[in-house]
Amino acid sequence: MSTTTGAPLRVPRRHDPALTIWTVAGLCWVGTVVLALTGGHELAHHDAVLEESTLAWPLRITAFLAVWLVMVAAMMLPTVMPLVRLFGPVSARAPRPRAARAGFYLGYLTVWTAFGPVALFGDAGIHRLVDTWPWLDERSGLVLAATLALAGAFQFSPLKNRCLSVCRDPASFLWQHYRRGAGGGWRLGLGHGLYCLGCCWALMLVMFAVGVSSLAWMLALTGVMLVEKTTRFGARLVAPVGVALLAGAAVVAVPALL
Repeated sequence: MSTTTGAPLRVPRRHDPALTIWTVAGLCWVGTVVLALTGGHELAHHDAVLEESTLAWPLRITAFLAVWLVMVAAMMLPTVMPLVRLFGPVSARAPRPRAARAGFYLGYLTVWTAFGPVALFGDAGIHRLVDTWPWLDERSGLVLAATLALAGAFQFSPLKNRCLSVCRDPASFLWQHYRRGAGGGWRLGLGHGLYCLGCCWALMLVMFAVGVSSLAWMLALTGVMLVEKTTRFGARLVAPVGVALLAGAAVVAVPALL
């Protein structure tokens, strides 16, 4: 029996999907900064979409969704990293893994894409209420105060806790909901996106209240959601954030009422 010697067998290293996610998120942050500096973020403002724009309605909504998706990808993609890192190796064992992963991302982003117009028209409705109610128009700071209070109160809600529990345990979620193929990836991404929306929608409304162009608020909210959803001590951050939001609501409301 003959043997041969030579260079040791090289086992190919598995590509870490986190690298791709961080790259895409980083590019979206660059795009967000560029939009803020050039005024492109105005395409996502309710006045520009619903009143000032001269574009046809399909083009207005398309422009809004384009800006919205860049901002959502920058803020939310890092928070889905734990599930992505588990889903990558699992899907690699099945046929057409790239289609399954594409389905997952598409399902996840579909949820947040759908939330954008809902928040936009809700924001526009509130502004219309302010414009037609003189008392509230003179105290427009109460709108921001109410949004902060809503987000702060939601931090203590059972729904927030339930959705965060699912997001913090991606292994259990993958075990329960994984199915092969692009359709399975789509349903997995859609389901996870709904839980993600369930724990983050109120914080995202704060961004609409302070203005979608506020990079400082975007960074702060991204940091909160990332820590809440993906770290061991995220559960301990929920209550302090809620208290801070409620305190901020009071700080904004009191001068508006005086």
